[in-house]
Amino acid sequence: MTLVASFDWNFIWEHIPDFWTGLKATLKVAAIGIGGSLAIGIVLGAARAHRIPVLNWVAAVYVEVIRNTPILVQIFFIAGGLTQIPGHPIRLEPFTIAWLSVMIWGGAYNTENFRAGFEAVPWRYREAGLALGFSRIATFANVTLPIGARIALPSSINTYVSVLKNTSLLTAIGFAELTDTAYSLESQSFKPSEVYLALGATYLLVVWTLSALVRLVERRLAIPEAR
Repeated sequence: MTLVASFDWNFIWEHIPDFWTGLKATLKVAAIGIGGSLAIGIVLGAARAHRIPVLNWVAAVYVEVIRNTPILVQIFFIAGGLTQIPGHPIRLEPFTIAWLSVMIWGGAYNTENFRAGFEAVPWRYREAGLALGFSRIATFANVTLPIGARIALPSSINTYVSVLKNTSLLTAIGFAELTDTAYSLESQSFKPSEVYLALGATYLLVVWTLSALVRLVERRLAIPEAR
């Protein structure tokens, strides 16, 4: 009761515009990261599933490196490590570093999600496509991709949610997303209970909304046998 009585609800109300500004930055980065990781997953997942020379090896190395190193290390490498390349330093804007970091991380996990989905498509389906006169690319586009992507959807949902939540780590490079905004407010106001309660509630609302939307898509795209 003492905690509730001393809780400053007006502080949260007064700083809703600040939280909204941080949330918009988070959603922009997450949207690019999710879209990019989807594209990477489909392309490299197909390369791994169909054992395409060179690209399969490159994809395997990419997946192993990203999945076996902390995303925070990857963020620091993109933000600072690339600037130390002798003769060709690469300096990126904070927003670019932000979406690139979560996209590369999510792409590695999605590569395996889609690889498993494509490999789960029965060979007889692909064989039927080839028998109808489709080229290998047309067979992939019309048979393997629609079925395999549906199979991969449940596991990829977790990746998309993680991409969204991992944007909170971007506060380490000072990118003004939602968590960084909350941290700045707490440093100025010394009201950690109010700030972090609002932060946690916002993340819960956003993640629940994203999960609900993706699961709605999952139900609508479910393979008939699985419904």
